[in-house]
Amino acid sequence: MRVVAVIPARGGSKGLPGKNIRPLGGVPLVARTVDAALHAASIERVFVSSDDVEILKVARAAGAHAIVRPAEISGATASSESALLHALEHLKADQAGLPDILVFLQCTSPFTTSADIDLVVDTMLQKEAESAFSAVEDHGFIWQEDSAGFAEGITHDHTKPRQRRQDMTPRYRENGAIYAMRVEPFLAEQTRFCGRTVLVPVTAPTIEIDTPEDWDMAEAFEVSRKVRPPRREPRTGRIKAVVTDFDGVHTDDRVLVSQDGQEAVLCSRRDGMGIERLRDRGVRLLILSKEANPVVKARAAKLKMPVQNHVDDKLSALDAWRTEHGLEWAEIAYIGNDINDVACMAACGLAFAPADAHADALAVADIVLEASGGKGALREMSDTLLARQLIA
Repeated sequence: MRVVAVIPARGGSKGLPGKNIRPLGGVPLVARTVDAALHAASIERVFVSSDDVEILKVARAAGAHAIVRPAEISGATASSESALLHALEHLKADQAGLPDILVFLQCTSPFTTSADIDLVVDTMLQKEAESAFSAVEDHGFIWQEDSAGFAEGITHDHTKPRQRRQDMTPRYRENGAIYAMRVEPFLAEQTRFCGRTVLVPVTAPTIEIDTPEDWDMAEAFEVSRKVRPPRREPRTGRIKAVVTDFDGVHTDDRVLVSQDGQEAVLCSRRDGMGIERLRDRGVRLLILSKEANPVVKARAAKLKMPVQNHVDDKLSALDAWRTEHGLEWAEIAYIGNDINDVACMAACGLAFAPADAHADALAVADIVLEASGGKGALREMSDTLLARQLIA
């Protein structure tokens, strides 16, 4: 079964302008959802459909394929189904053709996990349904006003004694995060609830971002847990390249300055062996550094590593290097220690951080190492990649 994910993300938002590329926990909303989809075992490819150039740029950097959505289905009144149907037309013309299953994800649900995506797809397949959606159990009492303006119960009879929660038939509410559907019935009925539909209870926080108040709630939750959405490590044999920051990774982030202005740094010999082991396995290597000091190139030469230094926009530089060498984002492991590494760490398939990294880098790292920068962090990263058989 071929399963692809499509994430519709319009540029216009009246409630919260620019929300789809607004960083939550250092990662834009659309990139968070792309990341969850890329690390779901069931998903083969991830597409973002948008009319907005910046959204598509962020989506590509996060590892998704871009679909440019035409203006006639990009307004506030356009349905999500219209974007999905347009995406399938795009895929139909693709060399791989139409998938068997389409997974529709919404980036306004920022706490969607890879595990929940897999759960929805697996449940639909196991129950031999045509469509499925994520839901949360909801025992709330829903009311409305009658024609005279007085309150009346919808999900309960308010004229009778109130039921205890444990006596109520379980009820569920869509959380708006994940929908899955078999492509053939979806194309026939053109609705996400096509054919026999199953609901799949999930436990992710039910926060949908549409207003500034929703954003404040999501930020508060993100701060409280102090971690990014759970990510899966890449499949065995996935990593083909390793990119490293310099200061705080190869070094202990300190610098020795002589009286004549010459600078020196401290590095670990253990790291050299770790880099050599990766090179021997055919892993493509790169040092990507903001530092302009010649010491960066000197250390790179010692390690026989290509280097790009004095780089301000690391993500753009890394994207250009990735494209030049024909690499997918998911095939790159990145190790960084500071805030200017966060975007690259979020974009790549696997992110490492030394133990003494900045809090923002620690928050987006898939693996926080026990070693600190300049004290064996690179050797520990190398050993981890090899021991877990993550090298292609």
